[in-house]
Amino acid sequence: MNRLKEKYLNEVVSSLMNKYNYKSVMEVPKLEKIVINMGVGDATGNSKLLDAAVADLAKISGQKPVVTRAKKSIAGFKVRENQAIGCKVTLRGDNMYNFLDKLISISLPQVRDFRGVSAKAFDGRGNYTMGLKEQLIFSEINYDDVVKVRGMDIVFVTTAKTNEESFDLLNGLGIPFRK
Repeated sequence: MNRLKEKYLNEVVSSLMNKYNYKSVMEVPKLEKIVINMGVGDATGNSKLLDAAVADLAKISGQKPVVTRAKKSIAGFKVRENQAIGCKVTLRGDNMYNFLDKLISISLPQVRDFRGVSAKAFDGRGNYTMGLKEQLIFSEINYDDVVKVRGMDIVFVTTAKTNEESFDLLNGLGIPFRK
């Protein structure tokens, strides 16, 4: 069993039950999924950039990414409807906990001048989004193989009803929020 999943079941659930006076264990918020999204705007001109982004995301997540396509044409961005413009991965279960563990313990400490992630990026419904500026912080990515440095969005989807519950859940799991 994953280290973070054990921590959630043994420590986080009991602390959240005490703090919010839940009557049942099923009421306690939990991490539902993690979605990693990588936008590749340059793919309009060069399709090899999209292939490189898909390969990087597959290495980082350990899962095959889905190519995202434009919903409608936007002439200003030179984007046509149904054109490939990015890729994303949805992690659930053990893959999700493995990725979160790797993110917290290995990747985030490698960010230069890292003081924690912002605690203001909650959406009001208990979900949290954080952005990374480069994919190089992950140990699976080899610096020499990188075609172009690009960032990504990581969305933590929880079953929490409020931002406060979600913050306590993610804080309990070990996400380093800025003080």
